[in-house]
Amino acid sequence: MKALSILLVEDSPSDVRLIREALKETPLQVDITVKRDGVEAMDHLHQVEQGLQFRPGLVLLDLNLPKKNGREVLAEIKSSPKLKQIPVLVMTSSRADEDVVEAYTLNANCYITKPIDLNEYLSVVRAIEDFWFITATLPDSAHVPQTSFPPLSLAQPPTVPSSTRLETHGVKTCALPAHGCIPTA
Repeated sequence: MKALSILLVEDSPSDVRLIREALKETPLQVDITVKRDGVEAMDHLHQVEQGLQFRPGLVLLDLNLPKKNGREVLAEIKSSPKLKQIPVLVMTSSRADEDVVEAYTLNANCYITKPIDLNEYLSVVRAIEDFWFITATLPDSAHVPQTSFPPLSLAQPPTVPSSTRLETHGVKTCALPAHGCIPTA
């Protein structure tokens, strides 16, 4: 069985411990790399771009990070031709509408508000596992292009109204209301 590599960008040791604990029982092998701030996360991801580190299959990103906040990290990931295909799930304590809107504007693939209750927290992590590890098909890091996709050469390009165009780059996006992850694209 293939391992799933997760980059967890989280400064709270208790949240790191809860996520590790919840993922222990998954049927898949899960390798978790933890970075405690935005600078560490981007240093790691720059090494991924250079081929010096393995590319994570998924990033779990807190917004409220020291040194460089999660919004800045998300913007850098999604603006990089070598990183933008990695699904980024924002998992944060903020329930503010402006944070949700900004995260999706920066092309987050999912926004999750951390529950306060321990059982609910574990349930949310298991919902992430069920959708992102089992249901969704993630890009195989061995087959992800290391440069931007070349432009398509079509005789007549399809016309899609700009209001309906989604920039998902082949990665499913979702919303996570209560305890279920629902695909949105």
